[in-house]
Amino acid sequence: MTTSDPEHHGNQDPDPARTPDLEPGGGVAPGSTPPDSGTTSGLSAPEPDTRKRFPISGWLTLLAVAVIVIIFVVAIFGILS
Repeated sequence: MTTSDPEHHGNQDPDPARTPDLEPGGGVAPGSTPPDSGTTSGLSAPEPDTRKRFPISGWLTLLAVAVIVIIFVVAIFGILS
């Protein structure tokens, strides 16, 4: 059973037969610029504002990692001695 795609958009590239200034073989004449096909690259949302200071959540994460490392180091030295 096949279903058709309701959002089928077809080929997004320009049709070479309807492209102005396109020479046989796909080249363009000097001074001409071929049309560009649609693109979806780039940022999808504006970047957040940067802060001048390190956020509290970052400090808490660093503190938690440091505590875990200290616990492991103490445990290793306790096992080895």
